[in-house]
Amino acid sequence: LWLECSVAAGGIMAYIVYKRKKPRTIPLGDGWWGVGEKTLSEDQKIYPFQVETSDKEIEDLYERIDRTRYADPLEDGKFHYGFNSTYLKKVVSYWRHEFDWKKQVAVLNKYPHFKTKIEGLDVHFIHVRPPHRENQKVLPIMIVHGWPGSFYEFYKILPLLTQSHDGVVFEVICPSIPGYGFSEASHKQGFNSLAAARIFLKLMERLGFSQFYLQGGDWGSLITTNMAQMKPQCVKGLHLNMCMSNRGFKVLLSLLIGPYLPFLVGLSREDVRRLFPFFEKNVFEMLRESGYFHIQATKPDTAGCGVNDSPVGLAAWILEKFSSWADLKNRDLEDGGLERKFSLDDLLTNVMIYWTTGSITSSMRFYKENLGSNLNNRVDFKTEIFVPTGFAAFPNELMHCPKSWAQIRYRNIQSYTFMPRGGHFAAFEEPQLLADDLFNFVKKVEKS
Repeated sequence: LWLECSVAAGGIMAYIVYKRKKPRTIPLGDGWWGVGEKTLSEDQKIYPFQVETSDKEIEDLYERIDRTRYADPLEDGKFHYGFNSTYLKKVVSYWRHEFDWKKQVAVLNKYPHFKTKIEGLDVHFIHVRPPHRENQKVLPIMIVHGWPGSFYEFYKILPLLTQSHDGVVFEVICPSIPGYGFSEASHKQGFNSLAAARIFLKLMERLGFSQFYLQGGDWGSLITTNMAQMKPQCVKGLHLNMCMSNRGFKVLLSLLIGPYLPFLVGLSREDVRRLFPFFEKNVFEMLRESGYFHIQATKPDTAGCGVNDSPVGLAAWILEKFSSWADLKNRDLEDGGLERKFSLDDLLTNVMIYWTTGSITSSMRFYKENLGSNLNNRVDFKTEIFVPTGFAAFPNELMHCPKSWAQIRYRNIQSYTFMPRGGHFAAFEEPQLLADDLFNFVKKVEKS
């Protein structure tokens, strides 16, 4: 996509097409992702759910770990070839001999879990209400994860969001995307972000919320954006820590002039620092980091066979992303810098959610379902977003999106913050920073 933007004629044509578009909402529609034909009626009750485990499950894990066959790493390879197997052995040793899954299951269950049937799928979510206090404004918010994360990414930010902040506090709904963790995977082809958005809107309606806030990163940013496009009257505000910008003449002009006269094209000095040299940071780096992306967007079931069968293979596939996506400089370290931002208990808990549910393959399919066709032809990429929007731009995010680029699609940006530190997994890495920015955004919206 970015290479296409470097072609002037293509950029100008994209700009002309964009200017002809008229803002509109996306029709909500309906869907059925369950087994077989759609049923005449659907159970709309909400059922309590608990994460469970068993000795048999843990014994099977240990047996598979003990049979692992490792490849020797290259000398001084660090994390440039992927997850370094020397450090992987240390992580797996901790997993096998020290990590306590039963203890972590109790941690997962400290918040209330639920399931409900929507469009043929059992949808899992946690619902956290703030402690009752006088004179506080309780605002409902849905926060949505991405890949290779899970609802557990938000366990450090949940206490911050459910504590009063100058009289404002959140009631948090945190679902698992269908096909991830404890949410049932689609049995039909075509389950993309639009389908997930529609299901989550139905979930909020079922919970009795007519207006609410949204927050997301990674796939969560696309899903919550789709929700705002489908029912803008229900979305009081949209807060994102990842943004995919449009192509077009404005972006092309920024790339040509930005390094020299940034103020003429709406770029700040910080934008310039994060964006340029553009091809090194946004093309070559993405080529180095997007091998997984191409595999999952084309043949997810093939790769899924291996990582769904081998717990160590699964851990390597997932945890490599928590290394490089937190900071690309971590590739220069023998241990990938994993424990600089995360504890092994937290990382392995996220891995175990994928392992025990057998959901890695279905989570990978989400790439193919969303990227099987040209994104620019999708209705959501042709639809502007008019709800109040806030962006938290973390410095180590994989691709930087300047405010001037974000404004091409998001037409009502109320706040845009250059965050001082942090990468792709914002809530997991820097929960306090993300919570503070979210509260500041919401307070601004509430006052307007």
